[in-house]
This record gives sequence, structure tokens and C-alpha cells, in this order.
Amino acid sequence: MSEPILPDHVIANRAYWTTEAAAYVEPGRRAWAEPEPSWGIWGVPESEAKILPDVAGLDTIELGCGTAYVSAWLARRGARPVGVDITPAQLETARALQQEHGLVFPLLEASAETVPLPDASFDFAISEYGAAIWCDPYRWIPEAARLLRPGGRLVFLGNSTLFMLCSPDEEEPAGERLLRPHFGGLGRIEWPDDGSVEFNLGHGDMIRLLRASGFEVENLVELRAPEGATTRSAYVTPEWARRWPSEEVWIARRRG
Repeated sequence: MSEPILPDHVIANRAYWTTEAAAYVEPGRRAWAEPEPSWGIWGVPESEAKILPDVAGLDTIELGCGTAYVSAWLARRGARPVGVDITPAQLETARALQQEHGLVFPLLEASAETVPLPDASFDFAISEYGAAIWCDPYRWIPEAARLLRPGGRLVFLGNSTLFMLCSPDEEEPAGERLLRPHFGGLGRIEWPDDGSVEFNLGHGDMIRLLRASGFEVENLVELRAPEGATTRSAYVTPEWARRWPSEEVWIARRRG
């Protein structure tokens, strides 16, 4: 069987994450060692964010898993996770961390837009960044719906719409002015500095896409940076993210 032809943005993002993988080994190692899940660039603790349902006994899939620390958190909570990522260098780190922690689960090299697994294989799908911003939402969200059983949940975390509208094209922090038009300024964004391709939808488009893909939206969690939080991101300051959400989490349920 021939390999699937990958879209140009998948190829570009795999190349980008191949070069970035080494910089995420130590952050991945720290995340694997965390006793409690924490979310996004600000490390908002699960006890505050309340994102995860009870996953004990569930078949779960992480779409765009990177170093697979989210799947490790799920495994420790009793789930049966599978991690999917398109970048071999990221999966190499994930496998090394599995061995370090004695916690092994399947890792699959594939695009989250075309996962070579059967329909209705999972009860829960999640993406913290990963597919949530690096894959075409009009491809990966219907694919997540295909992979989920009726009643299964999809949870994904990415940039907030407001943050993207206030973000310049250069590597500078978001400001207090709208710099990008809502109509025509979101969707596919090609970053000139590194060749990566990112996807962001406004709330209306996202709701319509989720519903068209067979989901009912249950919640939208806008994350606030905790007091004293820091980040290595050059694109947003703690002061900004205390006043406005730089990240948001969508929670949706697959209709039966």
C-alpha cells in the first residue's frame, strides 16, 4: 500500500518540529514528572482548570502528542492511551521518556488528519496544541469524530481568538490593539520566520465546524495565567494573559 500524499502544511510542520524537537526534550521530561496535569504555556493546574473527565478505563487518543506527556497523565489516571504524531524526532523523545518512567503505551507516526486506525476506536480524544493548531481543522476535527465512539469527548487547547487578533506577524508579544482582521486574518497562517503553518478559527466558525462534524459543544474554557506565572514564549507576557485569555480549551461530545 502506498504512503498517503501529505498536504504541504503537514510537510512544513514536520520539518519545523524536527528542528525544534531537541528543545522540547527537557520540558517534556519535566511534564512527564508532574504529579498533576497542568495546561498550556502557563501551566494552569488541572485542579483549577477542570478540563479532564474521569478517564479511568477509557480508550484515549492524543492527536499531535509530541513528547506524549498528556498521554502519560491519562495513563496514570487509568486510561489506555495511544499517542499520534507526524514527527519521528518527537516520538523518539516520547519513547525515551516512556522507558525512563516505566510507562509504555502505543505511539503511532501519522498525521492527525489521517490516522490509520478503525472508526469508533476511542472514548476520548485530546490535543494540547498539537493537532489543535498545527493541523487543518477542517481535516483533523472530522477525523477525531470518526475515531470517537458515540458519546465520546473531544478536548483541545490552543491559542485564543483574541490573542491571535492582537498578535503581530513578527516574534513580538501581543499588544492591546487589534492587529489582525477577524474576517480573513484567521484560518491558515504561514509564519515567515520559520516556515511553519498554523490554523486558528474564530468562535463562530469553530462551533459550526464542530456541529457539522457530529459534535455538541459542552464548554469553552478561557485560561488565565496564574499569579506569578512565567513562560518562555516570546509571543505573550504574563501581564497580558492575566487581563485577557491567551489560550482556550474546547470541550465537545460526539453525538450518538
